[in-house]
Amino acid sequence: MKLKPMADNILLKQNEAEETTSSGIILATTNKEKPAIYEVVSVGPGTKDVEMLVKAGDKVVVSKFSGNEIKLDGVDYKFVKQDDVLAIVTD
Repeated sequence: MKLKPMADNILLKQNEAEETTSSGIILATTNKEKPAIYEVVSVGPGTKDVEMLVKAGDKVVVSKFSGNEIKLDGVDYKFVKQDDVLAIVTD
């Protein structure tokens, strides 16, 4: 099943949290926080007032408590408005 966002909505896929720290310590599943960096799956067309600045494939940082989370085919997704995107991650 595919989802196509409407207006200025963005569909995000959550990146997996690290299982170990850089020093090699294995994290328990209860101590892991959801990462704030998401991958853009698809983007709505925007509105006459909002031009979409992100595109599919971008990695973005979003507000921790923003958007609506859904689970589809066993994968966690999040819908957010473009205003909830704090930054686009670049290399």
